[in-house]
Amino acid sequence: MSNYAGDGPATGAVEATSTLMTTLPNVAPAQPSLWLLSRIWLQLGVQSFGGGMATLYMIRRAVVDQRQWLSAAEFTRDWALCQAAPGINLICMTILIGRHVAGIPGAIVAVMGLLLPSVSITIAMTALYATFRDSTLLQAALHGVVPATVGLGLLLSSSMARPLLAASRRESTGNLAVSIALLIGSALAIGIWTLPVILVLCVAGVIGALRAWHYARTKVHVAHD
Repeated sequence: MSNYAGDGPATGAVEATSTLMTTLPNVAPAQPSLWLLSRIWLQLGVQSFGGGMATLYMIRRAVVDQRQWLSAAEFTRDWALCQAAPGINLICMTILIGRHVAGIPGAIVAVMGLLLPSVSITIAMTALYATFRDSTLLQAALHGVVPATVGLGLLLSSSMARPLLAASRRESTGNLAVSIALLIGSALAIGIWTLPVILVLCVAGVIGALRAWHYARTKVHVAHD
């Protein structure tokens, strides 16, 4: 008989379970149904008040924080791609997320779910605003809505910048400095110097590619040493 209290049936069960877990194949997470995808995007479409940044924040909260369909880094990468593409950024982002989650049918369902309620509400609110636009109460309400949407935009920018800066800091102090310089420089270039957005994005992309190339080359040299 063993002198150790840990030996016996309990230990054997643990060992058997551990062996079974190591031999099981990796099972990919189940793909969300189109019904679930349409329900979530219909909810987003109904709540899409406050402009693009407010809607983008709700999309991020739904697909990153609540459902984990995308990581924070993937969401930021996809949004950067949408910013560089022509057209409506939110529609492009919706297509990318829907396709990532459920393929081409998912992209179609996501776009329809976002657009149908939001377009209907926009038409109704436009007609309502045309009727009551001279109302003092309505103007006062709009003055309160604008700061709230700006606050949502700042919150979204912060939540998207944090993982980017954290990843750069893990790589090196130099990469972190380049990321901060790109954040500040892009804001100044577009907001103060009014440079074309596509030019700023292209320059930032070239700098990012050079930074990645230099970082990879540095790692190779360190590994050889």
